Amino acid sequence: MRKASRLFEIIQILRLATRPVTAATIAGTLEVTVRSIYRDIAALQGMRVPIEGGRGIGYIMRPGFDLPPLMFSIEETEAIVLSLALLERTGDDELKEAARRVNQKIAGAIPAPLRQTLHSKALHAWGTIAPSPLGLDLALVRRAIRDEQKLMLDYRDEAGRATQRTIRPLALIYYSATAVVVAWCDLRQAMRNFRADRVENCGLSADYFRGEGDGLRDRWISGWRTSPPPGPPPSSSR
Repeated sequence: MRKASRLFEIIQILRLATRPVTAATIAGTLEVTVRSIYRDIAALQGMRVPIEGGRGIGYIMRPGFDLPPLMFSIEETEAIVLSLALLERTGDDELKEAARRVNQKIAGAIPAPLRQTLHSKALHAWGTIAPSPLGLDLALVRRAIRDEQKLMLDYRDEAGRATQRTIRPLALIYYSATAVVVAWCDLRQAMRNFRADRVENCGLSADYFRGEGDGLRDRWISGWRTSPPPGPPPSSSR
């Protein structure tokens, strides 16, 4: 997590806390070291964020400090509720957990009448919930897409043929049955779709394709708009 994001998360944690929160608790939530939290809190205090407390007793935000308010209409709030519910149907565990955190943050920042809309349970997303793929971490794929880093796959196609691929991941499509990784395949020298449930193992390559992602994605989107797939393809082409 980048420092700017971490500082924002610390502010959010302390804003919503009703009692002092220890650095160890914050560190566990953000998956960083306690020493990093001490440094971050010192940085926030240096920026005049009214955090009180100390080591061993915990930290709390003094009343009166707030982030810029989030103002949504009823319809916008309902759109958020349904979008977060749809994320629960993906097989991406990290995104599902992120959706729960988003819900908490929005609930802490909007007026009470809109907060009731978030918690009313009146809107639901129904249907098949995709299982989490066993051989592929979708969070790893999303990071590789952002960082433009190649991935190495052990992949088995519809006929059971096993291949090893080095790919340049470009996009993720979430279907009700599984997720599909859209990528440039270095082996085939072409765009390919890889079903997440047919990936037996996946790891980061030491190679990057920085500066190429947007161009390859535009190329894929142009072809996809011409003939969009009706559903998840059976496998990567040979």
